[in-house]
Amino acid sequence: MSCDSVKPIFFQRQPHLPIPVQHFLRTRLEAALEDPNERALLVWPTVLGAPRLRKEYPGGLPEPVLFAHAAKMLQTVGQDDPEASWRDATARFPDTAEQGDTGFRPHGAWGAFGPLVSLRSGIALSALTELPSDESYPLKAGLVLFNSALYHEAHDALESLWRDAAGDLREGLQGLILMTAGYHHLQLHNRRGMKAVWRDSAQRLEKFGGLLDTPWGRVDHREAVASTRQRAAWLELGQKGFESLWAPPAPRWELS
Repeated sequence: MSCDSVKPIFFQRQPHLPIPVQHFLRTRLEAALEDPNERALLVWPTVLGAPRLRKEYPGGLPEPVLFAHAAKMLQTVGQDDPEASWRDATARFPDTAEQGDTGFRPHGAWGAFGPLVSLRSGIALSALTELPSDESYPLKAGLVLFNSALYHEAHDALESLWRDAAGDLREGLQGLILMTAGYHHLQLHNRRGMKAVWRDSAQRLEKFGGLLDTPWGRVDHREAVASTRQRAAWLELGQKGFESLWAPPAPRWELS
């Protein structure tokens, strides 16, 4: 699996999200990672929080508009009944939306983070959409989410594999998970956090030479290890500021 070299949208500093927003994003993603059919849950926040639609319908999206904008995205994940998908999502997750004057708008739990929730959900959906619904799905999900700079989401995807792994596979997956954690700390500008986990990641991945064999393919993380080492070395110098940490390209993993 390879991706283009365009800088991911989320490869930059990110805000500390309130607990309700973190919960909202985590519950939808965990469902989508556990069962590919649940990727449809990511469609609704993508549409509801879209800035253009919010501006056009400040009182809320009427159902026909909501369903029309969701239809094509739902089709890409194998669902052709927007109304049934909407009823299912809102019944299981009441924090999806609330009724406005003219239709549905993001639930109040989103706070001021509607556009970010929409964008983050949309990028996660796009990353996961074309993945095969087979035993390789969790690993490939982790890779595409990591390459999209959705590091917290990539961490969650790989953790399910790590829990059931043993031996070198478990050690290697732990090293990759720690790398994702470090980049999540970078997004939050948490210097101490990234330094600690990157050091642990490097120790666990060293024996693999940048290539981790798994039952679902070989993960080539050589480029990511090299750029992470470059950032870790800068941290060891103890310089202030974060410019140098953002300067190298976003790290990437490949699957062969």
